[in-house]
Amino acid sequence: MAFAKSQLGAGAAVPVQGTVFVSVKDADKPRVLETIQSLSGLGFKIIATGGTLKFLQNAGVPAQKINKFSEGRPHIVDAIKNGGVQLVFNTTDGAQALADSQSLRRAALLHKVPYYTTLSGAVAAAQGIKAYRSGDLEVRALQDYFA
Repeated sequence: MAFAKSQLGAGAAVPVQGTVFVSVKDADKPRVLETIQSLSGLGFKIIATGGTLKFLQNAGVPAQKINKFSEGRPHIVDAIKNGGVQLVFNTTDGAQALADSQSLRRAALLHKVPYYTTLSGAVAAAQGIKAYRSGDLEVRALQDYFA
């Protein structure tokens, strides 16, 4: 809940519905599963790149494939530019993955799509979204507590 409040207080949008793009390094796949299951359970559509998609589907998470930028169109950058993605979880490992994610990061930044590059950030974002949707959040200025 504190994470969602921090995002709202900073003026960042907290998506409460839509599509989540997931592309995580192999070491993060088992650890991101519960987070993705939670968002799927909240009604978010899940899209993922090849390896992450296969992992999620094998775990029973309904997800659809989207190409990496380097794999040709239609790809994730197109989806972000077209307003088809509301949240991005992307962890990288290696030079090629980092290069692939550069266009993704740029598109997310330009189109104000929340983008998380660490597993802990992704988990906090999902928990914050869940708290926000439950109506448990109230953001107030610090001065309001001492008025």
